Amino acid sequence: MKGSTIALGALNGREAAALMVDGKLHDLFIDGEGIRAGTIYRGIAGRPMKGQGGIFLDTPDGSVYLRQIKGIAPGQRLLVQVTGQAEPGKAVPVTAKVLFKSRYAIVTPGAPGVNISRSIRDDDLRDELTGIARDAFDSEDGLILRSSCATGDPEVIADDIQAMAELAKNVMADVDGDAEKLVDGDGPHMLAWREWTMTDDVDDSEDAFENNGVLDAIEALSSPMVSLGGGASMAIEPTRALVSVDVNTGGDTSPAAGLKATIAALRELPRQLRIRGLGGAITIDPAPFPKKERRQIETVLRAALKADSVDTIFAGWTPMGNIELQRKRDRQPLSEVL
Repeated sequence: MKGSTIALGALNGREAAALMVDGKLHDLFIDGEGIRAGTIYRGIAGRPMKGQGGIFLDTPDGSVYLRQIKGIAPGQRLLVQVTGQAEPGKAVPVTAKVLFKSRYAIVTPGAPGVNISRSIRDDDLRDELTGIARDAFDSEDGLILRSSCATGDPEVIADDIQAMAELAKNVMADVDGDAEKLVDGDGPHMLAWREWTMTDDVDDSEDAFENNGVLDAIEALSSPMVSLGGGASMAIEPTRALVSVDVNTGGDTSPAAGLKATIAALRELPRQLRIRGLGGAITIDPAPFPKKERRQIETVLRAALKADSVDTIFAGWTPMGNIELQRKRDRQPLSEVL
């Protein structure tokens, strides 16, 4: 099955959206139990946690944690935004750098200037988008025009800019008062509209997941094993401290088997982590390969991470030759949701 399809539906009574690309599950959003990323609160600061370099704030949904204490006094009102899912036993992480993000535009309060996605390289199109922004954006805040603007209708882009600018203006002015939720984070269907702009093929029928192979793809994720072809495989197993990834060559005993298996694993790994909802510390035990090939391995890994939608940092190599990554926890693990 060639092409891309967005399937909108539900899993176990939870709103869900799946992106299928060439018959494979490319991305998956499922509404979890925690607070949605992107939610904006007016929080009330507690006492600074000096040893931890942060501070807890009270919200209507419990305590959230801000990694910042400089210039914040107990009882102070702050506007903060949820950045991702909380680690087990920890408070929800937030930031004071609030963003207002939509399909075409991102408004950045406190960071003035108009910027256009670097993926848009056509000079004429960049000039056209600059003109649209100049006419539609009357604010001292900053504005980022996303890559989706390359194929967007100019009037729709202008409307999107104006809507985000108005929302930002109203929310950022609403500082006074008790702890309150000001903006709900986007749910799976809205996230699909906002982030998956590469296709207009949307299936929102009652059997969308079944018709597009989503249910079978999700069922396959119940196993930690991922086939890499040629007999090679990798096992992805989350623990409380980290996510371990073990790469195996299988029955291939050729001299380049370890290198081939490791390269295949690194190219597939971002998709697997994304659809499984896994983040945090990632430790990869690669198949055996000559140490001189590390440069090639790093090149493959950086290319795979660059194409991923979830921020992931290549931390380096351990003394035992394992690869360490640090990945943003932007969603709840699939195993917990289901």
